[in-house]
Amino acid sequence: MTLDLRDRIRDVPDFPTEGVVFKDLMPLIADPEYFAETIRRLSEWARPRAPALILGAEARGFIFGAALAYALGAGFVAARKPGKLPRETVEAFYALEYGSDSLQVHRDAVPAGSRVIVLDDVLATGGTAKAKVELVEGLGGVVVGIVFVLELTFLHGRDRLEGYDVHSLITY
Repeated sequence: MTLDLRDRIRDVPDFPTEGVVFKDLMPLIADPEYFAETIRRLSEWARPRAPALILGAEARGFIFGAALAYALGAGFVAARKPGKLPRETVEAFYALEYGSDSLQVHRDAVPAGSRVIVLDDVLATGGTAKAKVELVEGLGGVVVGIVFVLELTFLHGRDRLEGYDVHSLITY
């Protein structure tokens, strides 16, 4: 029997603001069978791309990214909010609905020429994923794929990632 990952994604109305239906992936992470299946499917897509590193951003990107890196025998790079990393960093900015934000990685996190898969839990507008791509490429890494657990297609985030190999396990 094939598991439908949607069975463990909970809709939370009016979060974080009124009118938004938040797709909560925590029930999927909490269920050992569904979480294992999610990592298996991510691995199945990622393995042929032979990544040396998986790059994920806090917080759910750490959960899925570290598990995927382990499954592939790859390293994991944590993209963090400003001020969270102890050594010299590089930074990429991205737009939010109201304002902007940024992510940082250590300057030595991605050796030049490294094959990197950028991972995130949700593809919405594509801004966060594009920032992670810029971090990888700015350090000389090669983005060999961008993978998401869930994609909100009506927000057209994939358009911002044109030219890259993009995959999502679930689409809404």
